[in-house]
Formats: sequence, C-alpha cells, structure tokens
Amino acid sequence: MIKVQNLFHSYKNNDTYAVKDISFEVKKGEIFGFLGPSGAGKSTTQGILTGLLRLQQGQVEVAGYDVKKLSNKMFNKIGMSFEQSNVYSKLSGKENLEFYRKLFDGKTMDPMELLNMVGLDGKEDIRAGEYSKGMKHRLTFARSMLNYPELWFLDEPTTGLDPTIASKIKDIIRAENAKGVTVFLTTHNMYIADELCDRVAFIVDGEILLVDSPRKLKLRYGKQLVEVEYLDAGMLQKKTFSTVLPQDKALLQKVIEKYDIQTMHTKEATLEEIFIKVTGRELA
Repeated sequence: MIKVQNLFHSYKNNDTYAVKDISFEVKKGEIFGFLGPSGAGKSTTQGILTGLLRLQQGQVEVAGYDVKKLSNKMFNKIGMSFEQSNVYSKLSGKENLEFYRKLFDGKTMDPMELLNMVGLDGKEDIRAGEYSKGMKHRLTFARSMLNYPELWFLDEPTTGLDPTIASKIKDIIRAENAKGVTVFLTTHNMYIADELCDRVAFIVDGEILLVDSPRKLKLRYGKQLVEVEYLDAGMLQKKTFSTVLPQDKALLQKVIEKYDIQTMHTKEATLEEIFIKVTGRELA
C-alpha cells in the first residue's frame, strides 16, 4: 500500500534534512507503526505520504498512486486523522462530518453512525468550538473514516483521551484492520504501538534505524527471564532467573520443587526499552 524509496526532505536550502534517505514498504492489510521522538521526522514523512508536503527527492507511492501526481482518486482511498485537531468551530459535530462527506466522490459513512462509534452521540448538535480537546480529537478521528478508507493515516490517535475512550479507539482500529484496512500509525507511544502494530519502524533524526515486528524485536534485544514469587518460611520472596543460562535453569527447578510458588511469569523488554537500547534516545 505504501512504497518509499530514498526519500529526502529539507526545510532549508542546504544539506540539513528533516528526512534523510529513508526507504520502507507498508504491506496491504497491516498496521505499521512509525515510531520516534518529537522532531524525528515522523510528521514530515506523513505529510509527504498524504500530499500535504511536496515531494522533493525520492520515490513515493501511496495506494497505488505516485504522490508527484496527486489526484482525487488517491484521496478517495485514504483517511487522515492528525494529532492537531482541525475542525470548523462554528459548525456542530454532525455538520462538520456532513460538510466533509461532500468532498468525496464515492460512498461515505453516515455521520451519526461515526459519532456513535466515538462516543459523541448526544453531542452532535453542539458547536465543535465548544468541544473539549479530547472531543475534537474524537471528531477528527471519526472524520477520517467517512470515506471507508483503504489506507488510514493515524497520528497519535489516543493522545489526550481518558482510558475508556482510548480503549474504544483502539478497538475501532482493530476492527477496521480486521476488515482489511491498512493502517499507518505515527506515534511516540510505544505501548499503543506494541498493542496494535504488526511491524514498526524506528526513526531518529530523520533516519530509519530498523523495521521489524514488536515480537521479533523483543526476542532479538530483550532478555529471556522468569520472575518467581514463592513462600519461604512464611515470607514472600521474589527472584528472577534467566531461561537461557544453565545454572539459572537449575536454580529455578530447585525453587519450584522446594517452595510454595505464588506467581511465576516471564519478563520481556518493553518496546520503549528496546527503542532506547537501539537508538540511544529517550522518547519525548
């Protein structure tokens, strides 16, 4: 669904690049996470992919279309939800969606159905300017689904949302992906990426350092450990053992045989820990 080859982009007339020679592909039907700290090049890349920024150097194909030759056909196939919610403040939530649905050539979703999905039912007749930041974010998210997109660009889709609403948004993303929608997820939140993504790319200072699935990254960079809680003379003890080192495996077996085990679970590196290990950078 997305093919990027040797992409460069600069906001200055010199060799200072926001994006430096990046190449990657997004397969049809996958959720692809584009992960990195603020200023890494995520927004620049997404801007080029969605036609908001002019392609300067490289080759980019989105939903089968060359972004050098933007057309309504491409925009009819993609949906976009950005972190900065841009809504018409004097229009109601429903009127916002009614306005935008008229911009598409093909079939569109019913605005009330979308508002119900994101929990804005009952608020549809209120001016969007009176919405809270989280409500505006949900309205923008709903708008991105109007045209039944085949390729869905999501920028920090759960930012500023309470846990219940954030969970609902993630469920919607999973449900749409199960229908075959390809998702390009831009975020610095490694936890949502770990929950949702089939593959992720780490981008820092405009360069992609790796592309792989969260599971494979954990196997490659994480330590294989087991944490055990057990009772010893009535006192709760906790120990961590390697599942690779022979001496640890032997000790673990002795603990299991000798003591009353309370809990036992594997410990694996988080995606954020792996990002820091690979890039040497904190997420911010």
